[in-house]
Amino acid sequence: MKAGEFLRRVKRLAAARRQFFAFRPDRGKGSHGRVCLGSEFTTVKDLKKEIGVSLLAKMCRDLGIDPHEL
Repeated sequence: MKAGEFLRRVKRLAAARRQFFAFRPDRGKGSHGRVCLGSEFTTVKDLKKEIGVSLLAKMCRDLGIDPHEL
């Protein structure tokens, strides 16, 4: 899964759960940005690059969601 697709899926999940969602590209270095879901947040790398399985699991853990919900 690419980082852009991850953002779209998290945004869709936030809308379904009626939670706060925000992507802040200014809160990261270079091509990185910050994703906020409710009161949790994580850093996302370049939106055009692939996310590995372990990084995906860590980002989901940071946001408090199950990777299978995406």
